[in-house]
Amino acid sequence: MNGRERIALAMRHKEADRVPVMSQLALGHYFLNAGLAPHEIWFTSEGFAEALVTMQRRYQFDGILINLPGRPRNVLSEIKSVEKIKKGELVTWKNGHVTLIPWDDNAQYVYPARPELQPRADLKTLDPDHLEMIDQYPGYVWNTYHIPWIADKKDFGPMSEVPDYFLDTIDLVRAKTKGEISIHGEVFSPFTHYLELIGYQNAIIGLVKNKEKVQALLERLTDATIAWAVAQAKAGVDAVLISSAFAGGGFISPKMYTEYVVPYERRLADAIKQYDIPVYTHTCGKIGDRLELMEATGTMGIDTLDPHPLGNVELADAKNGVGQRLFLKGNMNSVSILEYTTKEEVIAEASERIQIGKPGGGYILSSACSIAPRVEPWKIELFTPLAEEIGRY
Repeated sequence: MNGRERIALAMRHKEADRVPVMSQLALGHYFLNAGLAPHEIWFTSEGFAEALVTMQRRYQFDGILINLPGRPRNVLSEIKSVEKIKKGELVTWKNGHVTLIPWDDNAQYVYPARPELQPRADLKTLDPDHLEMIDQYPGYVWNTYHIPWIADKKDFGPMSEVPDYFLDTIDLVRAKTKGEISIHGEVFSPFTHYLELIGYQNAIIGLVKNKEKVQALLERLTDATIAWAVAQAKAGVDAVLISSAFAGGGFISPKMYTEYVVPYERRLADAIKQYDIPVYTHTCGKIGDRLELMEATGTMGIDTLDPHPLGNVELADAKNGVGQRLFLKGNMNSVSILEYTTKEEVIAEASERIQIGKPGGGYILSSACSIAPRVEPWKIELFTPLAEEIGRY
């Protein structure tokens, strides 16, 4: 049984030959370990696809999460120079703009200052029916990422279609893996887009003071999110992950989750399931009090399941609750994985998760949240051999 088949069964709550293994890696982990220059990984579809497959093969993962859209083609021809400094790579473009790519973190646009770009949208003056102006906010081109000098967007406002190059990484990864590995796309949830557009502090205040406008705005942002999710479904991904990272207990209450997350993620999930592929949800932190609410969005699985100290989920409780209906992925302590110094510690952590999650199928062994940039690869290399040893059905 190959990885694609193995994960397909787990996502449909069936037993495979063994517990599948698939963890999301932080971008900095690719920069440090994939053998490519960070700017090649961050700015090119070819570089990111190569990094994804290189690390999947090294760790023997059954699936790959493609969590960045494809990049504009031939973008490297716009680079004037790449300088290696202590902090990372300093990329200077031909037009004078500068990007810093830390060795272990996402790229940062650093120069020049652009006063014509507004730092965040103002909820008081924002009109949900006229969102053409959102393109002036840095970080929000195409509702996905911002490269201000190459954005070739034809229509202003939330996207209804995606450019062809957005799908390049999916095509490249599929060609490299020859149908043997489960390939997952990703979209930010409408709630995440709202936070990014307004700014986290003002966005949270808006939930209390401007409920109707926030809900109207979420409706529009859901349309854009559906456009990107559907494009990936049509491109042939095996599943779509809804990244709803900031909808846990550290940010909003269950009541607010019901009002500002459930209806919009349900629309999104329903749109994805029209293409007969699984959809699942990634939410960080404390979600033990909202697992059933997450189920109410129509998702088919829950990712992360952070244990203490980042979260409050006991895998056994989740398995005996929503895990009877949804597939579960994660729960390995991301903080502990970073801290462990011996193989025995890593194996004990993973073994416990396999033993709890395995019965009846529907569990994918994974770190709770992303594998941190500085986690030593030898730790992750232990996951799949262990699943082969004790995770068989």
